[in-house]
Amino acid sequence: MQTTNYDLLLEQARAITAGEPDLIANLSNISALVYDALDDVNWVGFYLTREPETLVLGPFQGKVACLRIAFGRGVCGAAAATRETQRIEDVHAFADHIACDAASNSEVVVPLIVNNEVVGVFDLDSPSIARFSEADAEGLTRIGRFIEQLNWAQ
Repeated sequence: MQTTNYDLLLEQARAITAGEPDLIANLSNISALVYDALDDVNWVGFYLTREPETLVLGPFQGKVACLRIAFGRGVCGAAAATRETQRIEDVHAFADHIACDAASNSEVVVPLIVNNEVVGVFDLDSPSIARFSEADAEGLTRIGRFIEQLNWAQ
């Protein structure tokens, strides 16, 4: 498995969002960028906080996904509730895993926080057990911090 250059990926994310104020357009392109850049992933996208304590499916690349996830449920909900990046080597061993795609075996979820509010999560799935390293989680968290700087006032 190749090592991902997260500095370059972050630079590319900045370039494709520069000057574009529309959040959904930017999240769509970022999900496509990351999906194409990482090997061995089967889902990359966003869940957005659209109701209190509820994440709603946003822009993504991959198979059909769950529509709504409560804060605290599954890996995405855990990231939203704890406000911490979740790196799960085997989602089937995660007590409250929500199986949107039975082919997914490992996951990284980065909470997105703007003005001290969880506005969503950045979610990545892989069909391989232990696909995501600590370096992946750190690099994806840095991309998450950039995503928080986009225009969320829509």
